[in-house]
Amino acid sequence: MPMSTYSRGLIAVTAATFALSTAGLMTRLVSIDGPTLLFLRGLIAGLFLLLCLVVTARGRVVADFVRLGWSGLLICATSAACAVLFIGALYTTSVAHVAIIFATCPFIAAGLGFLLLGERPGRVALVASGVAMAGVAVMIGSGEEGALLGDLLAFAMTGMVALWTVLIRRHPDKPALPCSVVSCFLSAAVALPFAAPFATSSHDLSVVLGFGVLAFSLGFLLLTLGARDVPPVESALIGALDAPLAPFWVWLVIGDQPSPTTIIGGVVVLAAVVGHVLVSRHAPPPLAVLPLDP
Repeated sequence: MPMSTYSRGLIAVTAATFALSTAGLMTRLVSIDGPTLLFLRGLIAGLFLLLCLVVTARGRVVADFVRLGWSGLLICATSAACAVLFIGALYTTSVAHVAIIFATCPFIAAGLGFLLLGERPGRVALVASGVAMAGVAVMIGSGEEGALLGDLLAFAMTGMVALWTVLIRRHPDKPALPCSVVSCFLSAAVALPFAAPFATSSHDLSVVLGFGVLAFSLGFLLLTLGARDVPPVESALIGALDAPLAPFWVWLVIGDQPSPTTIIGGVVVLAAVVGHVLVSRHAPPPLAVLPLDP
């Protein structure tokens, strides 16, 4: 039985979440400042994805970039803003707080999806989002591990991610690779005036190179491809898997033990996402949204 577009989107978004959830670990493995990390990560991922575009598109590279149009550039700018806020949050609060605050994204995405797309979020998705929000309350309510500025940056990033999923869903015709390339280079350009790339050690450079190619670039590409086939609330809900995954990678590699409330909150979020996916397997896929571009 052939896999539906909706199922492929779910798989792509899930795989992207696993890849992108390693960002917190990357920040713990390097000693460079946030702007330098953001610049190097954006530059490396952008160059890698540009190479992929040149190889796959051949003579259509320029035409693919032109196809972005103003709506495509808005998607790129929103994505770049997400990256800037994300790295800023990781450097000013704990990995666990960033990950679990992101679990609020489904509610924002549901509201924006209804306002901008006319998509009514399914009852199962909203219930699962509510359970995920309970995980956020468990962790944030303890007052542990976080910092106010970092938490605010994480909430701002969450709102931008919700907007990005809606824009991708509204404009599914925009080419994924060019969009990813421009987004990476935009985030690097924002960080460049504050970065010190030539002071980076060979160890830090190798870590950022590995994560930039294997995690960030491929993860972002998969997310761009998958988000167009999945309602925003569901993309955001699956993205909430970052909550248990991000501190898990840090614990697995570095041995940094999260607090009991972080573990409890992460397990609640994980249960919400897994439950939603299992229920969705037996439900008809949602109707696709037609792009509003002429």
